[in-house]
Amino acid sequence: MSGTRRAWWLRRDLLIWLMLPLLAVVAATGAVGTFTAQRLTDKAFDRWLLDTARSVASQVRFVDGKARIDLPASTEAVLGYDEIDQVYFSVSESGQLLAGQHGIPHTGTRLASYRAGQAFDAFYAGHPVRVAAARVPGAGEDNHVQVLVAETTRKRQRAQNEVLMMLVPVGALLLAAAAAIGFAVRRTLNPLEAIAARWNERSHASLQPIAADDMPRELMPFATALNDLLARIRAMLAREQQFAATVAHQLRTPLAGLQLGVTRAAEAGDLAGSRQVLGELGHTVQRTARLVQQLLALGRLDPEVRGNLSFVPTDIVALAHDVGSTFLEFAAARSVTLELDAPAQPVVVPLQPELFSEALGNLLDNALRYTPPGGQVLIEFDAAQPSLSVSDNGPGVPDDRREAVFERFVRGQHVEGEGSGLGLAIVRDIAEIHDATVVLSRSASGGTCVTIRFPDSNERAAALG
Repeated sequence: MSGTRRAWWLRRDLLIWLMLPLLAVVAATGAVGTFTAQRLTDKAFDRWLLDTARSVASQVRFVDGKARIDLPASTEAVLGYDEIDQVYFSVSESGQLLAGQHGIPHTGTRLASYRAGQAFDAFYAGHPVRVAAARVPGAGEDNHVQVLVAETTRKRQRAQNEVLMMLVPVGALLLAAAAAIGFAVRRTLNPLEAIAARWNERSHASLQPIAADDMPRELMPFATALNDLLARIRAMLAREQQFAATVAHQLRTPLAGLQLGVTRAAEAGDLAGSRQVLGELGHTVQRTARLVQQLLALGRLDPEVRGNLSFVPTDIVALAHDVGSTFLEFAAARSVTLELDAPAQPVVVPLQPELFSEALGNLLDNALRYTPPGGQVLIEFDAAQPSLSVSDNGPGVPDDRREAVFERFVRGQHVEGEGSGLGLAIVRDIAEIHDATVVLSRSASGGTCVTIRFPDSNERAAALG
């Protein structure tokens, strides 16, 4: 349902953004057409009215300083004759009517000025009229003759309507264009619905890439991104399957040992024999618990979840002190001295405390297991180049094996049979998450020294910039 709804919204948005400019063109065309029609008709009819007013004004004569006008009855009949509109006129001198009708307005709205006079809209005899006004200079400065010719607006309205009717074909073309746009949008989006239907037919377990050969070019980035996502999901599932197989393989031996130990304890003839078997079982349980902890740590280091980790400035000296204190009992049980050489100042680096504690715990666990009784494990720091080192005086790692021991399930040559080969692999993965490097070297006492070196502030800024 969500896919269908999204296609609908996409269709609506396309139609809106394509139709809006078209509607704007229609509105602008109508407005411009109306304005143009009115302006053209006004000019044509205003000039006719002004010509009529000037013709009447030409009949004005001045006798003894007084205006006189003698219009034959036939002339007045011609002025007033019109099949469509009513025409009115008046000639007045200083407000005194000389000829024509009384009460024609002297002012109005939509005033237009011409060389021959002015024209404006007004009401007369209960009808809207267009009035043309012309003046004839009188004998004195304050004396003048005004000629007004008014006409009802029926012919103007008809002329405007005829001009607007010329826009009807344009409107029809615009409507046809709108229909074509709607059809084109629907036709263009049909492949999306076909693709969605094809995807819906696939099994939920199918993670194979989708075919993009028959897709429009605009959908290629979407198909590529989806195929990349499917590839990452396939890789993640493959890692999970491999991880599950690894867990099953690694737990098979200790679980078999536990089962055998339980059987031996049940078959023991006396209490002393049972206690001996239970002691061996306790050691096996400890190893199994450590193995499970390491396997869980590997599971948390999946590349897909690394981006969700939060890093906080942390004093690795204080963190190492807290982690090291949890190994004091284990070190005492193996007769190994565990020391921490703390600098005077804190060594603060941005990290994920829980993960880094896991890495340091694996380093200490390895060092304590490989160091013989009476030996020493030392934790040291370098504040100038932020780093942490764990060194021991155990058997060490041959030069040709220093890279191999960082691989999963690869164990050293001098192992007592209780290691899983995961410790240094976990350390390397956690270091990579922190943009740190892990270096394995020979310690001053001939054993192994593992150093986690963090980037300094300049290197970190260069990596971010």
